[in-house]
Amino acid sequence: MAKAIEVERLVKRYISFLRRGLFRREKVLVEALKGVSFDVNYGEVFGLLGPNGAGKTTTVKILSTLLIPDEGRARVAGFDVVESPSMVRKHIGVTLTVEKGFFWKLTGRENLSYFGMLRGLKGLQLRRRVDELMKMLGLDSLGASDKFYEEYSLGMRARLSLARALLTDPPVLILDEPTLGLDPSSARYIRKLLLKFAREDGKAILLTTHNMFEAEVICDRVAIIDKGRIIAIGTVQELKKAVARRVVINITASSSPIELKLLEAKFMENVTGEVSLRLDEQGKLRIRVVSKIGEEELHLSEVVKLLSSLGVRVNRVELEEPSLEDVFVALTHRRGSGVDQLDRRI
Repeated sequence: MAKAIEVERLVKRYISFLRRGLFRREKVLVEALKGVSFDVNYGEVFGLLGPNGAGKTTTVKILSTLLIPDEGRARVAGFDVVESPSMVRKHIGVTLTVEKGFFWKLTGRENLSYFGMLRGLKGLQLRRRVDELMKMLGLDSLGASDKFYEEYSLGMRARLSLARALLTDPPVLILDEPTLGLDPSSARYIRKLLLKFAREDGKAILLTTHNMFEAEVICDRVAIIDKGRIIAIGTVQELKKAVARRVVINITASSSPIELKLLEAKFMENVTGEVSLRLDEQGKLRIRVVSKIGEEELHLSEVVKLLSSLGVRVNRVELEEPSLEDVFVALTHRRGSGVDQLDRRI
């Protein structure tokens, strides 16, 4: 099956100005994208992560036909974003912000009806689709269908924004931080819907986010972009393995008559991993083993075997992995913080 989104070596430059003193400005060339490439499959939630100014929104705007790339190619649903922008628009639903673009003195239903007419819906088809989306997004149960948009909470606006993107039931959704600023309940509801659209309806979903928890929960793959370049791409687990240099094994054991100092000495003699032991407030023995990737099973086996020989019963074993946030920080900090904007003075 063809890819839903194909991005090949995208480059985007624009002119900016630096203030030099009170009256003087200096013109600079900013290279927002420096050869970005990735693809998104149907039925997949793909996350585009990166620091502020890394190039996420520029990429989204190119895929939405709002910007034209200076170099490279991008295809959405099989159509080139430069050569066939009108066909691309027929196959995508886009949210660039959850608040802008609506009429404040119209109700939620009236807003959706207006945008539905712009997308070619009319009559009974339009009314049924608006009612369906109001129910799907939970706006009718919140009493928001016939409430003026200016009275909407941020969570209601996020739901209405997603409803607008879904008006024509497009196969590709491009969402720029769809849960930004939402309360946990509203954000969870939006994530649940996105997973349904991908898993059950087979839609391709490209989303940008700063929420690492969100990306870890719903994204099948993620790409990390920094200073206009993709610096890592893969599943969350693949990125964790690529970055992690060690894992931590936490073991909780039953109380033991053996004194802690004696137990520590035994560990020093028999376990090759980096081990620390302590007794918690309830008198439970807490053992922490730091191991290199690939050696955790060996060290865990050593610890459990030693505890068993000493008559100490193991109650719980936990493997402590790096989070996606740890991966993000490790990768972006390697390249230095901040945005490499001022590429060349003109």
